[in-house]
Amino acid sequence: MTSPITTTRQGDVLVITSDNPPVNALGAAVRQGIQAGIQEAKNDDSIKAVVITCAGKTFFAGADITEFGKPMQEPSLPVLVDEIEALDKPVISAVHGTALGGGCEVALASHYRIAVPSAKFGLPEVKLGILPGAGGTQRMPRVAGVEVALEMATKGDPISAEQAKAAGLVDRLATEGNLVADAVAFAQEVIGKPVSRSSERPVTVDAAVFEAFRAKNAKRFRGMDAPNTILDLIEQTAGKPYAEGVQAERMGFMKLIMGTQSAALRHIFFAERKAAKIDGIAEDIALRDIKRVGVIGAGTMGGGISMNFLSAGVPVTIVEMAQEALDRGTGVIRKNYEATAAKGRMTAKQVEGAMGLLNPTLDFDALGECDLIIEAVYENMDVKKDIFGKLDKIAKPGAILASNTSYLNIDEIAAATSRPQDVLGLHFFSPANVMKLLEIVRGAKTADDVLATAMAVSKKIKKVAVIAGVCYGFIGNRMLMPRQVEANKMLLEGATPEQIDKVHVAFGMPMGPFQMADLAGVDIGWHRDPNRIENIRDALAAEGRWGQKKSAGFYDYDEKRTPSNSPRVAELIAEWRDKLGVEQHEITEEEIVVRTLYTMVNEGALILAEKMAQRASDIDVVWVYGYGWPPYRGGPMFWADTEGLKKIVEGLEKYGFEVAPLLREKAEKGEKFNK
Repeated sequence: MTSPITTTRQGDVLVITSDNPPVNALGAAVRQGIQAGIQEAKNDDSIKAVVITCAGKTFFAGADITEFGKPMQEPSLPVLVDEIEALDKPVISAVHGTALGGGCEVALASHYRIAVPSAKFGLPEVKLGILPGAGGTQRMPRVAGVEVALEMATKGDPISAEQAKAAGLVDRLATEGNLVADAVAFAQEVIGKPVSRSSERPVTVDAAVFEAFRAKNAKRFRGMDAPNTILDLIEQTAGKPYAEGVQAERMGFMKLIMGTQSAALRHIFFAERKAAKIDGIAEDIALRDIKRVGVIGAGTMGGGISMNFLSAGVPVTIVEMAQEALDRGTGVIRKNYEATAAKGRMTAKQVEGAMGLLNPTLDFDALGECDLIIEAVYENMDVKKDIFGKLDKIAKPGAILASNTSYLNIDEIAAATSRPQDVLGLHFFSPANVMKLLEIVRGAKTADDVLATAMAVSKKIKKVAVIAGVCYGFIGNRMLMPRQVEANKMLLEGATPEQIDKVHVAFGMPMGPFQMADLAGVDIGWHRDPNRIENIRDALAAEGRWGQKKSAGFYDYDEKRTPSNSPRVAELIAEWRDKLGVEQHEITEEEIVVRTLYTMVNEGALILAEKMAQRASDIDVVWVYGYGWPPYRGGPMFWADTEGLKKIVEGLEKYGFEVAPLLREKAEKGEKFNK
């Protein structure tokens, strides 16, 4: 096997180049090749300096994920970076693309760093529930300062080359396209000078920095092992010798990688990639060409959906029935883009470029030129069938027809056309321009190439897509239903909204069921008849308690939208309880967990048995990316595996639930959902 590492001479400078596509991952062969290059430089007196660089799109973008869970082949990355730093000749890392994780640690161990302005540096290990394990927590504070090290290592977000230069992480900026030549010239400047080893630099310690950082990020890091471990580690080792700090780093790394949170985060990392694979469809299937997208409806969903395509450079024809609605919708799209530009995430030119791709019209026939048409009107089967009947007459042959429905039967919608093979569901989550999840709903007659094209399109618009079958609520909303039903029942049985929400927030959810209802709007899906009161939600809606937008829902809200318990809600619950004759009992935290979380797992087992989801990990992806399930718990099915399926079954039986056969079968066999 040919080594991915080559060495060439430019005068007295040895250039070590990695060519390990797609991202120059630091696999065993790469590590061995770099080690051999460093050894070559060490043993050859005619070599006076070394440049480490990469071919292709990027510098080393991290570890080789295929090595996860396998025995480590020598040299390990910690050994390699120490060998790089120990060389008595200057070593320069020449960075383009991204220097991430181990790649950033290679750069930190080098004596100098040069980068093109478009390069980025990052320590994203925290996103896999681990910490930089090759000296990153020790070298970064010495090179860039404690504050930059804390930001990068606990949050995992990359910084630009300019930011890196300002922090001292980059010594010099190169010219784009001229990186290696600039790096060799830089190397020749420093030949003969004493090498600057980052591990030998002192760390400036200010206890107040750690205190302030901890306080500022308390909410963000709540319940998460990795960022808190990293923060403690950097604080406890700052000011101590490097060797001592690295030993503590190694212990912290091992503890995290053996923990359930890291296992959960790594599970989600691989699950996201697995979700893109469609069972039963050849990977090389010919895709349909999507050059223009049509969107029916310029409301919140239609506008958000359109933005995904406009941002990806795909022209959009958006259709409305009235000029006022069309103007309002396009105005909101522009306003959203301008808000992004105001935050520095887009330029004014990019805003105009995106808006220039939008064709707003009242002419339904204009959709005839579109390759993919997405209907985004409200949830009403008759309205949707009517629209698809019209689309059938005007859409060009081979156009993909999609419904952005949250619950409705795609097969029934497809039957309104003469081309059910071209119809599928594309369930975007609100706000559609922000939320990453996309449920691709496969109808009974949806053609394979339609499904594969939808998956490819989802990647283009940067969505995490999951294939779902046709059932009420698909994957996510179907599993949400038992949670909401049981939460509402428990209100009548003696729990308070705050008590139930508190359990969910402590679990790691961004909010509980009633906080979520108030944020989304208690009136969503309400029948609008104040005299027809069939449940607590109807009672709240009839009184105008529609949630945060009305400063009253399940909670009362002040002008800052801070919630407080509502005496009126307590009265309404008591009235409804008396009316139905429901007996109260003390509701424990354990009962809330079983009735609102175990029931979701149970529903997930039914979804799997019915083949409404391809695999358990797809269900986990839906809940992490669409519903705020804490990633460090790995999704509901992974969490059930870590809890123990036997325990889940026992909990469900204790509270009188019918256990899904697949769940019971796996529990009895000692199996897991995620193998």
